[in-house]
Parts: sequence; structure tokens; C-alpha cells
Amino acid sequence: MTHIHTLTRHRDIQNWVSDRHGVPAIARVRNRFGEEHAQLKLSFQRPGWQGGPNEGISPCSWTAWLAELDRQQLALKVDLTADDFELVDRRQSN
Repeated sequence: MTHIHTLTRHRDIQNWVSDRHGVPAIARVRNRFGEEHAQLKLSFQRPGWQGGPNEGISPCSWTAWLAELDRQQLALKVDLTADDFELVDRRQSN
């Protein structure tokens, strides 16, 4: 039985992250041409985590995070045994 799952349903993603005390966040990053785009992040509660403008990471609502996930056509690939995750291209996950 495999412990790697690719989550695309909003409810499944939100439940997986929330069960691990995580919150959605977005970082604004610039590409090599200076164009700014949103990079999705997940922040898990750890002692001392502040997040914020100095790190370029801003907590956001689930609505905004999931809308950006859909816009970028990403999915959340999770390893249930290690609680690891990565954002992957949704089209390649099928």
C-alpha cells in the first residue's frame, strides 16, 4: 500500500494541512525578469515562527490560497508516513 497521495480537492487539502496545525501563506517573489508572482507556501506552527513582510511570506485566507492553487494548476502531493508534502503540477499528477 502506497503512502503517497496527490490531493486536488480543496476540502482534502485543507483538512490535511489543518490536521498538522498548518496555515496557508503566499510569498511574493520576482523572476529573473523582475516580474512578481505568487508562490504558495504552507506554514506549520513551530515555536518562534513569525512570518511576515521581512521574509516575504504573508499568511492568507484559505479562499485566496486555494484560488491561487487552482490558477497555477497545482496539487498537493503528501507522504502520509512522514507528513512531507510538495506542490506539484496538477496535469502531471494524473
